[in-house]
Amino acid sequence: MVSLTGPLGAGKTVLVKGIARGLGIEAEEIISPSFTIIQEYTNSKTLYHIDLYRISGREELIHLGFEELLYGNGICLIEWGEKAADLLPPTVITVNIAILPDNKRQFSVSGLPE
Repeated sequence: MVSLTGPLGAGKTVLVKGIARGLGIEAEEIISPSFTIIQEYTNSKTLYHIDLYRISGREELIHLGFEELLYGNGICLIEWGEKAADLLPPTVITVNIAILPDNKRQFSVSGLPE
């Protein structure tokens, strides 16, 4: 499970596209599921791409079955994961993307197993 954080336009969805490609997922177009909230892609592994940008609170997440996805079989990539911080397991990996001058990006990763 990976929580992706950073401002609008930082590249969270671009990172998801790269991870999907690395997993061999051949989807026509991987886009941010801002309106559908959850998109599922499958090949030999299942990838759940979750976008919490439009989520208003914990109750909405629970109603969507968010916790079932977190503890199911598959890889969860969660954009705006900070909105669900209290529901995420302690083993979550967090990738924060910061926008630097000259349109560069800085990635910081926490939660990797030692």
